[in-house]
Amino acid sequence: PRIKELGADILWIMPINPIGIKNRKGTLGSYYSVKNYTAINPEFGNLDDFKAMVKEAHNNGQKVIIDWVANHTSWDHAWITDHADWYEKDSTGKIITQYDWSDVAKLNYSNTELRKAMIESMKFWVKECDIDGFRCDVAFLVPADFWTEARTELETIKPVFMLAEMETQTDINPNPKEYYTNAFNA
Repeated sequence: PRIKELGADILWIMPINPIGIKNRKGTLGSYYSVKNYTAINPEFGNLDDFKAMVKEAHNNGQKVIIDWVANHTSWDHAWITDHADWYEKDSTGKIITQYDWSDVAKLNYSNTELRKAMIESMKFWVKECDIDGFRCDVAFLVPADFWTEARTELETIKPVFMLAEMETQTDINPNPKEYYTNAFNA
């Protein structure tokens, strides 16, 4: 209620997933090193706690969006072992990371099974917790057509608000405007 009194009608919840341990940076690690897309970091409580928070926000006339990290996972995410082909690899077959993000492994969106699994993970939060959308971390590093596909699937459940962390670097994507055609609201 205090947040509602401030005039906020959308609550953006930072990453709530468990943080990877393997290759962790520092003692706390990064909330953007996701170990499990359909679990709550125990530091924040449990799934029932989160559902109660979303319900209370909705009772206050507020919407809830969560931060979504689709570009990469932690090195100890189950997909690394179970689906190594879902990751980008160098010429030697070693899974890669980007920039100095040594605590995460880059996902490969040319793999249709990865796309399906990621969308199912996103649908989990809309179905199970009734969230209202996603703020998508480094959205510009994930292909625009994936986001369009994800949004189309999510909206079979309910209308969602999609917020992109976006850079209009044409060296990364020659057509950054395509992200706003069908995938993102802002």
